[in-house]
Amino acid sequence: MTDTAAEIRSVVVEREILHAPEKIWRALTEPHLIEEWLMRNDFRPVLDHKFSLRGDWGAVDCRVIEIEPRKTLSYSWAAHGLESIVAWTLTPTSKGTNLRMEQKGFRANQEQFYQGAKMGWGSFFAKLELVLGRID
Repeated sequence: MTDTAAEIRSVVVEREILHAPEKIWRALTEPHLIEEWLMRNDFRPVLDHKFSLRGDWGAVDCRVIEIEPRKTLSYSWAAHGLESIVAWTLTPTSKGTNLRMEQKGFRANQEQFYQGAKMGWGSFFAKLELVLGRID
């Protein structure tokens, strides 16, 4: 018997961002801001809300599975055979917020998805920081 849990991988991006959790929360939950750094969407910060993220390459089907304002946000992420969970954690620091994102659920045979997520989330974080720098 194979231990399939050991075959599941995660992409983690964690940064201290020099903005308050409230401001970061807005960028993670307001659809017009999400569109600026991630993708077009019909997100609502409501438990069990089903939404999609849409890019030029296609769409991601999602569902909010955990939400605690200004602290945690998790949603399912399903696209092209990848079934994963994206979890955001916001922790206040003396300078701003430690923002941690983990996308968990990459199987061993999904190397292309895994590598794409590693590259993609780095780019998304850079765009997120630009959005945070210009909103009040």
